Amino acid sequence: MDRRSGDVRRRTIIVDRARLAEFLRSRREALQPEDVGLPRGGRRRTGGLRREEVAVLSDMSVDYYSRLEQRRGPHPSEQMLAAIAGGLRLSLEERDHLFRLGGYAIPQRTLRADHINPGMMRIFDGLEDAAAQVVNYLGETLKQTRLSRALIGDQTVRTGMARSALYRWFADPAARSIHPEDDHLAHSRLIAAHLHELYTRDRRDPRVTAIVDALLAESAEFAALWGEQPVTGLYCPPKRIRHPELGLLELDCQRLVDPDQSQMLVVYTAPSGSESHDKLRLLSVIGVQP
Repeated sequence: MDRRSGDVRRRTIIVDRARLAEFLRSRREALQPEDVGLPRGGRRRTGGLRREEVAVLSDMSVDYYSRLEQRRGPHPSEQMLAAIAGGLRLSLEERDHLFRLGGYAIPQRTLRADHINPGMMRIFDGLEDAAAQVVNYLGETLKQTRLSRALIGDQTVRTGMARSALYRWFADPAARSIHPEDDHLAHSRLIAAHLHELYTRDRRDPRVTAIVDALLAESAEFAALWGEQPVTGLYCPPKRIRHPELGLLELDCQRLVDPDQSQMLVVYTAPSGSESHDKLRLLSVIGVQP
């Protein structure tokens, strides 16, 4: 029965290849290199981005993307369409239209936290040399700069509930290893308060409920803090991060909140002339180490 249902579902997915190709081409040509943080370079035969530039921004092969614009190739998955929507800096409405052209239902509202607002992306694109990341309300890192990955590791490779830094803090001891032990309790209180605020604001959000239920069952520390009904404002206190090669860095944390999508742009900085500032500059040179 399940197999037949799956076969019916596959047969009912109809991609409008012609309109999909036209839509992708129109949005690509409307973007300029400066819009996505790329250098303009020499002579350009196209008025907007090149196909290879969109492929890089979408983290896919040039051949795969090119075939979509040429009305051929495989039927794109929902994950590939979501990646293209991010690469082309589409609005939520444009992303929904892209999914319809690909033959899919539009993503549910609870899943839209994975789509970065174009305005947020434009700001992020201008922070290439900073330790910056875009994080959604669940603590899932959607995008990082090279320096951010070098500082705290690649936070985008996780899957399932472990994508959430809020969950990992209590469920995975390794998540705390980059912070001095003296700072753990303060971090725990802030994270528990943030989850409490999310849960109180909208108990119908299944992703928040799943994280809270899992942590109540798995973490005695979280259960104790949860019982206190912690409350705190949106605050990003100074961070002390222990890097395996450079030692301790004392950093300031700045957050830019996008109220429409409950996402935050988080940037770590250090005062000019400080030891931590010098370490950040060195880290930007040596990059991510094995």
